[in-house]
Amino acid sequence: MKVPGGRWIQHWDPEDETFWKETGERIARRNLFFSVLSEHIGFSVWTLWSVLVLFMGPEYGLTPADKFLLTSVVTLVGAVVRVPYTFAVALFGGRNWTIVSAGLLLLPTVAAFVVMEPGTSFSTFLLVGLLAGIGGGNFASSMTNINAFFPLRKKGWALGLNAGGGNIGVPVIQLAALAIIGASGGPRVLLGIYIPLILVAAVLAACFMDNLASVKNDTGAAKDAARDAHTWIMAVLYIGTFGSFIGYSFAFGQVLQTQFGRTPLQAAYLTFIGPLLGSLIRPLGGRLADRYGGARITLWNFVAMAAATAVLVAASMAKSLALFVAVFVALFVLSGLGNGSTFKMIPGIFQNKALAKGLTGEEAVAYGRRLSGASMGLIGAVGALGGVAINLAFRQSFLSVGSGTGAFVAFLAYYAVCFAVTWAVYLRRPAVRTPDGPAGPAESKARLSYAEV
Repeated sequence: MKVPGGRWIQHWDPEDETFWKETGERIARRNLFFSVLSEHIGFSVWTLWSVLVLFMGPEYGLTPADKFLLTSVVTLVGAVVRVPYTFAVALFGGRNWTIVSAGLLLLPTVAAFVVMEPGTSFSTFLLVGLLAGIGGGNFASSMTNINAFFPLRKKGWALGLNAGGGNIGVPVIQLAALAIIGASGGPRVLLGIYIPLILVAAVLAACFMDNLASVKNDTGAAKDAARDAHTWIMAVLYIGTFGSFIGYSFAFGQVLQTQFGRTPLQAAYLTFIGPLLGSLIRPLGGRLADRYGGARITLWNFVAMAAATAVLVAASMAKSLALFVAVFVALFVLSGLGNGSTFKMIPGIFQNKALAKGLTGEEAVAYGRRLSGASMGLIGAVGALGGVAINLAFRQSFLSVGSGTGAFVAFLAYYAVCFAVTWAVYLRRPAVRTPDGPAGPAESKARLSYAEV
């Protein structure tokens, strides 16, 4: 394994158990750790405005609908930039892009520091919110990069830990805001804390991460992944899991303030709990998927999410704050579990497709790794659009009926769709026939094995 220039690894074969034990695992874990750090701060910057709107009282002149629109714009940009961020790993190398993407977080943070005061126009806040969206891109490049470092048998745990460590940036910035609001501090105090942290993350990535030569210059993988139907099927499911997580993370505090009359401090005391638990449990979702199959865990997770949402509808109509908060937190936990299990499915799906094509050994592994890494960015981008839909649904629901009840009914229907898609595509076992009669053993095996992904 040669590392020219200090940080390029030419040979990487994590499926070789000897290589993995002697060399690969140590390097992969080191890259995972510093990837999590950068992605963690990226999530904090992306969800920055879910916290800043809590500071924005009547003196800012913004209505609840304005605030939901602002957070929707931030979420939308975070979803869109995930596509080029996925390509960036192949163009520049995982380490190199982590340095750049971490450094870019300074733009929205410094900009928010400058404009965050009463009297600033709503259009200016929207523009600065657009900049904050780039924090959402770090997830796509980080997951694509880390996917290449770990063997298939470890991907559920590794990807869950990578994503969970990044997701936890949401409750961390909410906790920081709680402490600052409680101490009567202003939003610029919060922003001032994150500016040096961004610099530290970029420097540590430069010092301790590596590029994989096998990943570089494979920009065609994203095009191939985009042509595969499973990429878009999994994107639908990821809208239901991660879209829920990020959408609720942006909206929870505003719902508490608008529907239940909580003050900014009272809302801040509650908003961090759900994202925190949802982030911490994401690696468990990946580990359960490693053991029992991601499709099975995902299927029953959507059943639980639908049940929790039905209770939320009842709590919203009854105006029961205690029940509403408890079930909303449970929904965060379930979205975190589903995040881990859905992302575990992706490498397994493309590995099975490789086997169905007749590929074996390293050739099959390379095919699965190539397409799964590329598809993750696209799936992550579309999934994040679910967060946009959730904030827009809340905005419309509050404008129409003065509560979030209508939005929750729509979310319940979507979880039912996700359940049906998971069962129909990955768990249903019909008799598969060809024009010449029953399917051959290879075709049947390839179809049935999706239950194990």
